[in-house]
Amino acid sequence: MIKNNMDSSHSQIVALIWNIADDVLRDVFLRGQYRDVILPMVVLRRLDALLEPTKEEVEEEIKESGIDNVDEGVLKDITGLSYFNTSKWTLNRLKSQASDNNDILYDNFVEYLNGYSENVQDVLRNFEYYTKARKLADNDRLLAIIERITDPTINLTDKNTTDPDGLPLPALTNVGMGTVFEELLRRFNEENNEEAGEHFTPRDAIALLAHLVFEPVKENLPKIITLYDPACGSGGMLTESREYLLDLGVRSAAIQLSGTEINPETYAICKSDLIIKGVDPSGIYLGNTITDNSFGDKSFGYMITNPPYGKSWKEDKKKIYHEKTLLDHRFELTLTNFVGDEEVVDSTPRTSDGQLLFLLEEVDKMKSLDFQPQGSRVASIHNGSSLFTGDAGSGESNIRRYLIENDLVDAIIQLPNNIFYNTGISTYVWMLTNKKFDKRKGKVQLIDASQAFEKLRKNQGSRNCTISESFRNDILKVYMDFIEQEASDELKVSSRIFDGDDFRYYNVTIERPLRLRSQFNLLKIDEMLYDSNDFELSKWLHQTYKEKVFLGLDAEVSAIKEYLNDQEIKITDKKLNKLISAKAWKDRQKLMNTAKALMKVIGTDLYMDYNLFLAKVSAVAKDLKLDVSTAELKTISRAMSVTDPGAQPVIKKEHKANSKDIEILLEVYGISNDRLTDYGYVPVRKGVYVEYESDSELRDNEKISVKEDVYDYFQREVRPYVEDAWMNLPQTKIGCEISFNKYFYKPTPLRSLKENERDILALDEQSQGFIKSLFELI
Repeated sequence: MIKNNMDSSHSQIVALIWNIADDVLRDVFLRGQYRDVILPMVVLRRLDALLEPTKEEVEEEIKESGIDNVDEGVLKDITGLSYFNTSKWTLNRLKSQASDNNDILYDNFVEYLNGYSENVQDVLRNFEYYTKARKLADNDRLLAIIERITDPTINLTDKNTTDPDGLPLPALTNVGMGTVFEELLRRFNEENNEEAGEHFTPRDAIALLAHLVFEPVKENLPKIITLYDPACGSGGMLTESREYLLDLGVRSAAIQLSGTEINPETYAICKSDLIIKGVDPSGIYLGNTITDNSFGDKSFGYMITNPPYGKSWKEDKKKIYHEKTLLDHRFELTLTNFVGDEEVVDSTPRTSDGQLLFLLEEVDKMKSLDFQPQGSRVASIHNGSSLFTGDAGSGESNIRRYLIENDLVDAIIQLPNNIFYNTGISTYVWMLTNKKFDKRKGKVQLIDASQAFEKLRKNQGSRNCTISESFRNDILKVYMDFIEQEASDELKVSSRIFDGDDFRYYNVTIERPLRLRSQFNLLKIDEMLYDSNDFELSKWLHQTYKEKVFLGLDAEVSAIKEYLNDQEIKITDKKLNKLISAKAWKDRQKLMNTAKALMKVIGTDLYMDYNLFLAKVSAVAKDLKLDVSTAELKTISRAMSVTDPGAQPVIKKEHKANSKDIEILLEVYGISNDRLTDYGYVPVRKGVYVEYESDSELRDNEKISVKEDVYDYFQREVRPYVEDAWMNLPQTKIGCEISFNKYFYKPTPLRSLKENERDILALDEQSQGFIKSLFELI
């Protein structure tokens, strides 16, 4: 069981250190910066205290071998720790030998910092502590903070001692030091709520994840446990999970921690925490998980993470693409299309939210069953967008498809709202594994634990509740029992079990024919002079510059841009150049004049069949020997036409029975000849089929469960209501979405008018009866 208790000695140490911030740093640093000044000093004091007993022996070794020839392995053997310091200084020596000269003190302090081994210096660099030390010295606070952190009432050593009054101060173990450090980190993060949730996941949430990952398999753990967090923040997921494993009896040496953190100061906190707990920090990397595949040659048995969600990765995308080619194979997935062919597809989500990339990173880093027969297990926290954002064929949908189709999703658990520091939105734990228990194979368990919480007495930013041990055990029980159940007053957790295919669907495009009514119209012909893509601006250009538009408006660009700016109209240079193009104006003028010539012959007769109208236009153009292409004639005809449900369908193309498109439907999709009409090919005479143009305004999409036959669904749900519809089968994509609301939402019945009236009158009794008198009048 993960511990989260603070005994009185730890609380006293935290309180004393906490007071240093206000006493020493006020008016020198902003409150939000206190954390990054105090925490490194706590780390330094702890490291310093553990090195003090062997300081003389280290100095003797350096004296004998020479500073340039010193063996780091020997120094670590002497200290018995993963670090050392080769300088002549300790914090107590700096304090006792300090002069009134802050520059000298600073130089000595830097010499002291530079004496540390590389792993500690890496932490200090990322805290930017040399800069902070300079600022402390310049403001006459460096000695003060050294004096306060080495105060004899604060025992950060691993030896029992007494304070100046002779009162005992117990030794601080590595576990105890970790508790102190994390309590300070928690307090600083709560003081700075706007960023707390970015780097610091509440311990109750971590405890739940650790139990979910390890409890079901605790009797069958591998000899070496590799634990990874691709967004490790301050390291809470890793260190708390480690404590859980230690409580299970796992040897410390058998636990290997790895993680990546993008923020330098948070990375430094994580690494500091591991160092002061005596844990090897070499597996922690400073970097960007999305762009840097730091563990490309490694895999992990267990992963627990709370990656950032709702954050843009637009800049990151530039680094993993060359032009439009994806360079990082972690984000490519092999999926089958509608006809069953395998395709390798780019599965990156939209750039506004990159959280699902972390799920792909976790899947990529799963240990193969060949190397770990127990399989890999993952617990990853995400918001609701990971469940349903993105249409079929999108990166988000493809990621969900891949996870479901490869039977990697064990369960998804909805957590209570408001358990995190900086968000009150719904969050969900994705439980992934590549080694499911037999009873769970092919199944996905959805658990609604949104009501399994206890209220906090005081809000901590957005956080106003906690998952207590009792509720955590309830969630764990429902997960491990793997049964369906409704929530009750005694057990506030619901569970439902689904087949993977319950979440997959075919996204079928339903088309309807374009029906156009056609008639020549002088106003419409005149409007052909303007660019249809930006009609109003094009019209303004002509009204302003008149015949000059046909000669070119390059000399007027500055004036045009000034007008656009005044009117707050945003337009790209490329689009503007197209609008002022003399050639484009001349081309449209030619079409306009051609249309007028055609109108003189054809007149203003109304055509309810666009196909006949186009044929008439083409025939007249040929008779008049007009210099106009087929495409231009079609453009003119379309400009003279509007949609009309009473008109005849527009024919796109005629097909023979052995045409390529029809053969694909028959052979690839297995369609029978008698059903071709339902797929957009209408027989008009023997061996000839007509394909109609589709009306984009009437186009629709149907989500059809993969468990259902697409044709049966169309005949039942579409054909009875829209007789001229057809399925555009080649456009069909497979999608995947998971909706908790669909499966767990229970609508609350509306209150009756009598109930509302009763409550209103009850409230009115507390006033002066005005509402009651109003009801009586009515």
